[in-house]
Amino acid sequence: MGQQQQQKELFSYQIDLDKRVRADNPLRQVATAIDFSFVRTEVESTYGDNGNVSVDPVVILKLMFLLFFENVCSERQLMKVLPERLDYLWFLGYGINDEVPHHSVLSKARTRWGSALFEKLFVQTVAACLKAGLVDGKKIHVDGSLIAAHASNESIVAGPPELLAALSQAYQEQVSKLEEPEVFQKPEPATRLSTTDPDAELARRRGHPAQLSYKQHRVVDDAQGVITAQCTTGGSVGEDDQLLGLIEAHEQNTALAVQTVVADSQYGTAENFLACADRGINAHMADWKAHHQGGPLEDHFRADQFVYDAASDTYRCPAGQTLRRYQKRSHKPAWEYKAPRAVCAQCALRAQCTSSQSGRRIQRYERQVELDQLRAKTHSPAARKDRRRRQHLSEQSFADATNCHGFKRSRWRRLWRQKIQNHLIAACQNVRILLRKNRPGPVACLGPQVGRLVCWRRGVHAKYPATCAWQWN
Repeated sequence: MGQQQQQKELFSYQIDLDKRVRADNPLRQVATAIDFSFVRTEVESTYGDNGNVSVDPVVILKLMFLLFFENVCSERQLMKVLPERLDYLWFLGYGINDEVPHHSVLSKARTRWGSALFEKLFVQTVAACLKAGLVDGKKIHVDGSLIAAHASNESIVAGPPELLAALSQAYQEQVSKLEEPEVFQKPEPATRLSTTDPDAELARRRGHPAQLSYKQHRVVDDAQGVITAQCTTGGSVGEDDQLLGLIEAHEQNTALAVQTVVADSQYGTAENFLACADRGINAHMADWKAHHQGGPLEDHFRADQFVYDAASDTYRCPAGQTLRRYQKRSHKPAWEYKAPRAVCAQCALRAQCTSSQSGRRIQRYERQVELDQLRAKTHSPAARKDRRRRQHLSEQSFADATNCHGFKRSRWRRLWRQKIQNHLIAACQNVRILLRKNRPGPVACLGPQVGRLVCWRRGVHAKYPATCAWQWN
């Protein structure tokens, strides 16, 4: 019976991390798939010619990647476990006796580099997936999700825009005194402002109270669920406003033209339908008008019960009255039609038509005939099938980010830092998809359970196994 000797060796000359790290370790595949050395050229202008020598930018970028790839709770914790993990040391190019950096190196590098560098890392993962044949590019799924800001609702102050502008200016002056000056963005006029995180905005999820949030909008490719484009905004920004920008970003990142875009009713506005038609894109989006017709209008006549006469450019209401063109909408290419106020006031069907004192109004777009045809296509079997696929492809992409990478909570404050977080999380998800494709054979599960799905990377159970790299134990 042998006995392990606990005496510490005085000298260690034959420790080879390349032999200590197993061949199927995921970080080996990450190092092969992604070239992190591009960061040196990108950030060269942010470093001086004299003074102390910095930590290698490649190491810093890899540390930030590890922070989200392994979902480590904080940068301090990452530096604590770093000397204990041989695969981390191998991935960073460190020896077993090398001194690890201080955690503040990461925050200083983020401030110095900005968010554009991390976007380039994300685009590089898209290019790697494209090269591996994991991106089709013709059909995309678009969706958005709220992220809880690292700030409490108790930090919100309310007041006129002038007062909040003064508070923002005072915040900027205090920030400028720090050793690490923040990138300050002047907020738009608002009546509420968080003194902790001025960029966060109040947003409400269904069934939850309003809270300070950010929102990520992303494009998921139909082939393998690769994230091909994304953007981060305040929580109150509408999802429909980001559709065209996301389509353009997808086409720029993949060099592929979009043929079909799939989205829920938040994107199915008249403006988006017409914009997609102008670009030759099939819009398999749920119709916003059909899904959000609730409220008082449910008890009133629907808009399709008013008959339009193209010859006279008028509408005829269910009571037989004529609605003439009244005024043009200032923010959209549409006109409003209404009957004289006195006619509506004396109508016997007024209670079934409207509760407005000025009478019922009907909106008609300048391209209404084409718009009606586009909306009719959303009820086709192909469009319905694509939206069903979106439910388990696009939405589970966010679920996977939440379960494996801490997506639903901001680690840092300010919008530009939130962009960095989202770029890194999306890059990690794309890399994991790439690893599933390139993994040569079955990978042993880390969990002890038998006959249940276990995550190959972390050995933990998750709610959405279809979006992770899973094996039967």
